[in-house]
Amino acid sequence: MKIISVEGIVVNTIAYKENSKILNILTKDMGIIGCVSKGCKKLKSKLRSISEKFAYGTFHMYYKEDGLSTLIDGDIKDYFVNIRSDIIKISYLTYICELSNNVYKESNSNEIYPLLISSVLKIEEGFNPRIITNILELQFLEYLGINLNLDNCVVCGNSKVVTLSLPKGGYICQKHRTTEELLDPKVLKLLRLYNYVDISKISNLDIDENVSKKISNIIDLYYEEYSGVYLKSKRMLKELDN
Repeated sequence: MKIISVEGIVVNTIAYKENSKILNILTKDMGIIGCVSKGCKKLKSKLRSISEKFAYGTFHMYYKEDGLSTLIDGDIKDYFVNIRSDIIKISYLTYICELSNNVYKESNSNEIYPLLISSVLKIEEGFNPRIITNILELQFLEYLGINLNLDNCVVCGNSKVVTLSLPKGGYICQKHRTTEELLDPKVLKLLRLYNYVDISKISNLDIDENVSKKISNIIDLYYEEYSGVYLKSKRMLKELDN
Protein backbone atom coordinates (compact mmCIF):
# COMPACT_ATOMS: atom_id res chain seq x y z
CA MET A 1 0.00 0.00 0.00
CA LYS A 2 1.20 3.51 -0.82
CA ILE A 3 1.03 6.51 1.50
CA ILE A 4 -1.20 9.36 0.29
CA SER A 5 -2.38 12.69 1.69
CA VAL A 6 -5.84 13.80 0.60
CA GLU A 7 -8.20 16.63 1.49
CA GLY A 8 -11.67 15.53 2.57
CA ILE A 9 -14.49 15.49 5.09
CA VAL A 10 -15.72 12.54 7.16
CA VAL A 11 -19.33 12.06 6.06
CA ASN A 12 -20.02 9.12 8.37
CA THR A 13 -18.35 6.76 10.83
CA ILE A 14 -18.91 3.16 11.87
CA ALA A 15 -17.75 1.67 15.17
CA TYR A 16 -15.00 -0.93 14.59
CA LYS A 17 -13.76 -3.25 17.31
CA GLU A 18 -13.39 -1.74 20.79
CA ASN A 19 -11.44 1.46 20.18
CA SER A 20 -11.47 1.99 16.41
CA LYS A 21 -13.70 3.37 13.67
CA ILE A 22 -14.24 2.97 9.97
CA LEU A 23 -14.43 6.40 8.34
CA ASN A 24 -16.12 7.18 5.05
CA ILE A 25 -14.30 10.25 3.74
CA LEU A 26 -15.60 12.25 0.79
CA THR A 27 -12.40 13.58 -0.74
CA LYS A 28 -11.52 16.41 -3.07
CA ASP A 29 -9.88 14.29 -5.77
CA MET A 30 -10.47 10.60 -5.06
CA GLY A 31 -14.17 10.23 -4.35
CA ILE A 32 -15.22 8.32 -1.24
CA ILE A 33 -12.48 6.48 0.62
CA GLY A 34 -13.21 3.92 3.33
CA CYS A 35 -10.55 4.10 6.00
CA VAL A 36 -9.82 2.33 9.30
CA SER A 37 -8.77 4.62 12.13
CA LYS A 38 -7.17 2.29 14.67
CA GLY A 39 -7.46 3.18 18.36
CA CYS A 40 -9.00 6.58 17.62
CA LYS A 41 -11.53 6.29 20.45
CA LYS A 42 -8.76 6.32 23.07
CA LEU A 43 -8.51 9.68 24.87
CA LYS A 44 -4.82 10.14 24.06
CA SER A 45 -5.01 8.98 20.45
CA LYS A 46 -3.49 11.40 17.94
CA LEU A 47 -6.24 10.27 15.53
CA ARG A 48 -9.12 11.18 17.84
CA SER A 49 -10.09 14.59 16.40
CA ILE A 50 -9.43 13.78 12.74
CA SER A 51 -11.63 10.68 13.10
CA GLU A 52 -14.72 12.51 14.33
CA LYS A 53 -17.78 12.74 12.11
CA PHE A 54 -17.57 15.91 9.97
CA ALA A 55 -13.80 16.23 10.50
CA TYR A 56 -12.58 18.40 7.63
CA GLY A 57 -8.91 18.46 6.75
CA THR A 58 -6.04 16.56 5.22
CA PHE A 59 -5.91 12.82 5.83
CA HIS A 60 -2.64 10.87 5.65
CA MET A 61 -3.15 7.17 5.09
CA TYR A 62 -1.93 3.88 3.75
CA TYR A 63 -4.12 3.77 0.67
CA LYS A 64 -5.70 0.56 -0.57
CA GLU A 65 -7.62 0.95 -3.81
CA ASP A 66 -9.81 -2.15 -3.49
CA GLY A 67 -10.41 -2.25 0.23
CA LEU A 68 -10.13 -0.30 3.45
CA SER A 69 -7.25 2.12 3.74
CA THR A 70 -5.57 2.80 7.11
CA LEU A 71 -5.38 6.27 8.62
CA ILE A 72 -1.91 7.35 9.79
CA ASP A 73 -2.43 10.98 10.77
CA GLY A 74 -4.38 14.08 9.83
CA ASP A 75 -4.52 17.86 9.96
CA ILE A 76 -7.81 19.65 10.72
CA LYS A 77 -8.62 22.62 8.44
CA ASP A 78 -11.75 23.80 10.29
CA TYR A 79 -13.50 22.53 13.41
CA PHE A 80 -16.85 24.16 12.49
CA VAL A 81 -17.21 25.52 16.01
CA ASN A 82 -20.27 27.64 15.21
CA ILE A 83 -22.11 24.74 13.58
CA ARG A 84 -21.28 22.28 16.34
CA SER A 85 -22.66 24.65 18.99
CA ASP A 86 -26.13 24.80 17.41
CA ILE A 87 -28.42 21.77 17.19
CA ILE A 88 -30.24 23.12 14.12
CA LYS A 89 -27.02 23.79 12.25
CA ILE A 90 -25.52 20.42 13.17
CA SER A 91 -28.74 18.80 11.90
CA TYR A 92 -28.33 20.58 8.56
CA LEU A 93 -24.68 19.51 8.43
CA THR A 94 -25.69 15.91 9.11
CA TYR A 95 -28.22 16.03 6.30
CA ILE A 96 -26.08 17.68 3.63
CA CYS A 97 -23.18 15.31 4.33
CA GLU A 98 -25.50 12.30 4.01
CA LEU A 99 -27.07 13.77 0.88
CA SER A 100 -23.66 14.49 -0.68
CA ASN A 101 -22.56 10.94 0.04
CA ASN A 102 -25.64 9.59 -1.76
CA VAL A 103 -25.38 11.98 -4.70
CA TYR A 104 -21.71 11.11 -5.17
CA LYS A 105 -22.56 7.41 -5.29
CA GLU A 106 -25.10 8.17 -8.03
CA SER A 107 -22.88 10.43 -10.12
CA ASN A 108 -19.22 9.75 -9.24
CA SER A 109 -18.66 13.45 -9.92
CA ASN A 110 -15.75 15.32 -8.34
CA GLU A 111 -17.96 18.42 -8.37
CA ILE A 112 -19.93 17.12 -5.38
CA TYR A 113 -17.10 17.77 -2.92
CA PRO A 114 -16.58 21.51 -3.59
CA LEU A 115 -20.35 22.09 -3.56
CA LEU A 116 -20.59 20.42 -0.15
CA ILE A 117 -17.58 22.19 1.36
CA SER A 118 -18.70 25.60 0.08
CA SER A 119 -22.11 25.00 1.67
CA VAL A 120 -20.69 23.92 5.01
CA LEU A 121 -18.36 26.91 5.16
CA LYS A 122 -21.23 29.31 4.41
CA ILE A 123 -23.31 27.79 7.22
CA GLU A 124 -20.28 28.09 9.51
CA GLU A 125 -20.00 31.78 8.52
CA GLY A 126 -23.55 32.32 9.77
CA PHE A 127 -25.65 32.23 6.62
CA ASN A 128 -29.17 30.78 6.90
CA PRO A 129 -28.67 26.98 6.89
CA ARG A 130 -32.04 26.26 5.28
CA ILE A 131 -31.35 28.55 2.34
CA ILE A 132 -27.82 27.23 1.82
CA THR A 133 -29.14 23.66 2.00
CA ASN A 134 -31.91 24.42 -0.50
CA ILE A 135 -29.37 25.90 -2.93
CA LEU A 136 -27.23 22.77 -2.60
CA GLU A 137 -30.25 20.48 -3.03
CA LEU A 138 -31.35 22.30 -6.17
CA GLN A 139 -27.87 22.18 -7.70
CA PHE A 140 -27.54 18.47 -6.87
CA LEU A 141 -30.55 17.65 -9.07
CA GLU A 142 -28.31 17.77 -12.14
CA TYR A 143 -26.12 15.00 -10.71
CA LEU A 144 -29.19 12.91 -9.92
CA GLY A 145 -30.35 13.31 -13.53
CA ILE A 146 -33.57 15.14 -12.64
CA ASN A 147 -32.63 18.80 -12.92
CA LEU A 148 -35.47 21.29 -13.39
CA ASN A 149 -35.70 23.65 -16.37
CA LEU A 150 -35.55 27.03 -14.66
CA ASP A 151 -34.79 29.13 -17.74
CA ASN A 152 -38.08 29.21 -19.70
CA CYS A 153 -41.32 27.34 -20.27
CA VAL A 154 -40.51 23.65 -20.36
CA VAL A 155 -43.28 23.11 -22.95
CA CYS A 156 -42.76 25.90 -25.49
CA GLY A 157 -39.66 27.83 -24.46
CA ASN A 158 -41.51 31.07 -23.66
CA SER A 159 -39.43 33.26 -21.33
CA LYS A 160 -42.55 34.76 -19.69
CA VAL A 161 -43.24 32.10 -17.06
CA VAL A 162 -45.88 32.24 -14.33
CA THR A 163 -45.33 29.13 -12.24
CA LEU A 164 -43.51 25.84 -11.84
CA SER A 165 -44.75 22.36 -12.74
CA LEU A 166 -42.93 19.58 -10.92
CA PRO A 167 -44.46 16.79 -13.07
CA LYS A 168 -43.43 18.64 -16.25
CA GLY A 169 -39.97 19.33 -14.86
CA GLY A 170 -39.73 23.11 -14.83
CA TYR A 171 -41.19 26.54 -15.43
CA ILE A 172 -44.35 26.94 -17.48
CA CYS A 173 -46.03 29.95 -19.10
CA GLN A 174 -49.66 31.00 -18.73
CA LYS A 175 -50.63 29.24 -21.98
CA HIS A 176 -49.46 25.85 -20.70
CA ARG A 177 -50.61 26.25 -17.10
CA THR A 178 -53.47 23.91 -16.17
CA THR A 179 -54.07 23.24 -12.47
CA GLU A 180 -50.76 24.54 -11.13
CA GLU A 181 -51.00 27.34 -8.58
CA LEU A 182 -49.51 30.67 -9.58
CA LEU A 183 -46.23 31.40 -7.81
CA ASP A 184 -44.95 34.68 -6.46
CA PRO A 185 -42.53 36.14 -9.05
CA LYS A 186 -39.97 36.40 -6.22
CA VAL A 187 -40.13 32.62 -5.79
CA LEU A 188 -39.62 32.06 -9.52
CA LYS A 189 -36.70 34.48 -9.64
CA LEU A 190 -35.00 33.02 -6.59
CA LEU A 191 -35.38 29.42 -7.74
CA ARG A 192 -33.39 30.31 -10.85
CA LEU A 193 -30.85 32.19 -8.75
CA TYR A 194 -30.46 29.19 -6.42
CA ASN A 195 -29.84 26.99 -9.43
CA TYR A 196 -26.98 29.05 -10.82
CA VAL A 197 -25.33 30.89 -7.93
CA ASP A 198 -21.73 30.03 -7.01
CA ILE A 199 -22.17 29.02 -3.38
CA SER A 200 -18.59 29.92 -2.47
CA LYS A 201 -19.17 33.53 -3.59
CA ILE A 202 -22.42 34.19 -1.67
CA SER A 203 -22.08 37.39 0.38
CA ASN A 204 -25.70 38.27 1.13
CA LEU A 205 -28.91 36.28 1.67
CA ASP A 206 -31.58 38.85 2.43
CA ILE A 207 -34.58 36.66 1.58
CA ASP A 208 -38.08 36.96 3.02
CA GLU A 209 -38.85 34.09 5.39
CA ASN A 210 -42.14 33.18 3.71
CA VAL A 211 -40.50 33.10 0.29
CA SER A 212 -37.66 30.97 1.68
CA LYS A 213 -40.10 28.48 3.22
CA LYS A 214 -42.11 28.27 -0.02
CA ILE A 215 -38.97 27.43 -1.98
CA SER A 216 -37.97 24.87 0.63
CA ASN A 217 -41.38 23.17 0.39
CA ILE A 218 -41.13 23.03 -3.41
CA ILE A 219 -37.69 21.40 -3.27
CA ASP A 220 -38.84 18.95 -0.60
CA LEU A 221 -41.80 17.88 -2.74
CA TYR A 222 -39.62 17.39 -5.80
CA TYR A 223 -37.10 15.27 -3.90
CA GLU A 224 -39.85 13.17 -2.35
CA GLU A 225 -41.55 12.52 -5.69
CA TYR A 226 -38.66 12.14 -8.11
CA SER A 227 -35.21 11.77 -6.50
CA GLY A 228 -35.41 8.28 -5.02
CA VAL A 229 -33.34 9.66 -2.11
CA TYR A 230 -34.96 9.02 1.27
CA LEU A 231 -32.80 10.04 4.22
CA LYS A 232 -33.52 9.67 7.92
CA SER A 233 -31.55 12.86 8.58
CA LYS A 234 -33.99 14.79 6.35
CA ARG A 235 -37.02 13.61 8.33
CA MET A 236 -35.34 14.58 11.60
CA LEU A 237 -34.35 17.94 10.16
CA LYS A 238 -37.89 18.75 9.10
CA GLU A 239 -39.17 17.91 12.58
CA LEU A 240 -36.57 20.22 14.16
CA ASP A 241 -37.17 22.99 11.65
CA ASN A 242 -40.89 22.91 12.34
